Amino acid sequence: MFCLCIIQPAFAQKEEKPVVKFLPSATGIVREIESQNVEENGVEAIRQVVELEILTGQFKGEKRIVENVVSGNPYYDINLKKGARVVVHLEPQDDFVVSADDVDFFITDIRREGTLWLLAGIFSLFVILIGRTKGLRALISIVLTVALVFLVMMPLVLHDVSPIFAALLVGLLSTVITIYFVSGFNYKSTSAILGTVSSLVIAALLAGLTIKMAHLTGYVGEECMFLHSERPDLNMQGLLAAAMILSALGALMDMGISIASTINEVYQTDPNITVKQLFASGMNVGRDIIGTMSNTLILVYLGSALPLVLLASGIDMQKFFNLNQVATEIASALIGSIAILACVPFTAIIAANLIKRRTKIYNS
Repeated sequence: MFCLCIIQPAFAQKEEKPVVKFLPSATGIVREIESQNVEENGVEAIRQVVELEILTGQFKGEKRIVENVVSGNPYYDINLKKGARVVVHLEPQDDFVVSADDVDFFITDIRREGTLWLLAGIFSLFVILIGRTKGLRALISIVLTVALVFLVMMPLVLHDVSPIFAALLVGLLSTVITIYFVSGFNYKSTSAILGTVSSLVIAALLAGLTIKMAHLTGYVGEECMFLHSERPDLNMQGLLAAAMILSALGALMDMGISIASTINEVYQTDPNITVKQLFASGMNVGRDIIGTMSNTLILVYLGSALPLVLLASGIDMQKFFNLNQVATEIASALIGSIAILACVPFTAIIAANLIKRRTKIYNS
């Protein structure tokens, strides 16, 4: 009995000290804050002494005094106010964590999830109200596409599979799932899928060729440097090509289903129309869409690269257009636009033949 009394506390003590190598982040709230003017490396700054309370996780309810330095650099500064909710990084002091005293707390950023969930809710509400059943299906297809990127493409790339192949695979799966799920299993949807995938292959070929000819490095932002420091074995040029492919995918699906739906409606109106006339109808609609669709794609890239565009007013134009990041953005926009142009005849000729020669196996 005496031996058991000694052994049991020993085991209990071991269970209280699990080995922890990583702790998830937590949500905290700024209860009090005091600011002091200081000098950091010869630069005037503001040091904020923050009383922080942890709201989530295993250390919920803990309060700590932490420091936050505002140096005047808006890229790195975290401007805190009383009552602000923040993301807290938990850093174990050693491998054994028993209580909050064994953990260092650091504020990493403002918590912004609430705003993002609000926007997502408004978006979902509008999609369902306007699209009804098809809108709900579209929402589900969006979730599935995001899941494909995170659950299929990311693991493949991280396990040394070609990023271009991974992007094409995800693009194919996303196109098939989205179009069939939203528009139904019929020749119209099949035509849109074939036209979209054909154009996506064109985008992949152009992306690979452009990156090689223009000597694009794939390092277009600070996040690329962080990724390289973590995984120097990854092919950054391949990742850039994959990004170009995925960026064009949504517009290509939109173009493909628009052309195929138009040809299907024309055929419904006049079943005696010829394949040549159906193709001509699809091309006429495609020509009307091309301008706005390409313009939309280019404006998306211009909007994301607006700071770069503003830099153009202060530097030599030759230097500006040959900057790696600028050339990358321009190439991405042009490759997406070329793929959209290719999607029009591809989808039109496929849809004209398939819809005209459809069988009873498929629904009209």
